[in-house]
Amino acid sequence: MTTDRLRLAIFGNVFQPKKSASIRRLLSCLASFGDEVAMDRAFYDFICRCSRERVGVARVFDGGDFDADFVISMGGDGTFLKAASRVGAKQIPIVGVNVGRLGFLADVGPGDIEACIEALHRGDYAIEDRGALLVEPLGGSLAGPVCALNDVAILKRDDASMITIHASIDGESLATYQADGLIVCTPTGSTAYSLSNGGPIIVPGTPVFGITAVAPHSLNTRPMVISDRSVLTFRVESRSHNFLIAVDGRSEKCADGVAIRLRKAPYKVRIVKRPGTSYYDTLREKMMWGADGREK
Repeated sequence: MTTDRLRLAIFGNVFQPKKSASIRRLLSCLASFGDEVAMDRAFYDFICRCSRERVGVARVFDGGDFDADFVISMGGDGTFLKAASRVGAKQIPIVGVNVGRLGFLADVGPGDIEACIEALHRGDYAIEDRGALLVEPLGGSLAGPVCALNDVAILKRDDASMITIHASIDGESLATYQADGLIVCTPTGSTAYSLSNGGPIIVPGTPVFGITAVAPHSLNTRPMVISDRSVLTFRVESRSHNFLIAVDGRSEKCADGVAIRLRKAPYKVRIVKRPGTSYYDTLREKMMWGADGREK
């Protein structure tokens, strides 16, 4: 086992006080290795409030002001996605500790924290490179993240009727969708919002994107899989003259005059995987494939 100290940056879920014990367990393990720990300020403040005492870390950071050998995400898949957006082009490998619910991305259980940290020190892990989507608003700007590991959704406002989305691929008209919205997902995000709207499951590493309509007006509208080398452009019309764009679930309002262009991001998101883990095992476990409800 290596004795080299690791530098780690920690992000976490700030809405689950009862699960703050997991971060204590993690910090204790990292301290036993003498690792250098930095923590996102929002998570640091949250842990201090929960424990009513200061947390012993080397530094607290804001925004993208961090560097590390590994990033650790403490939460569910939503926390992992937020951490990935903060890592961005730094391409620091991310470890997901699942103290949330589903755990497709965050797949290290709270009981496996010590074993996971030991594996990092031994170099006993694999890294999966996952593609992301780059969002380019044409005629406007976005206040939030511009890259999505899971998906980008163009959606109607809550109080509006369905919207019209004119879609083109590489400058060629594809279709005009009349629907509540449209989802473009990466393979990583194919088991998220897209799947709940009837989209296909796409194995990570496949060089494609998926397009799935949300509650389309026409019953002959079907999901589509396209090359991830494609450039997609969407122009929206709505009675309210605005719509929502959600990047990995974080949404903001756009005016009708803003077109949305999507393309493959210029970098990969690097996810740490433990030896022996399998995407297909995860599918069977999380989605209960092959499970027979009649069996006792």
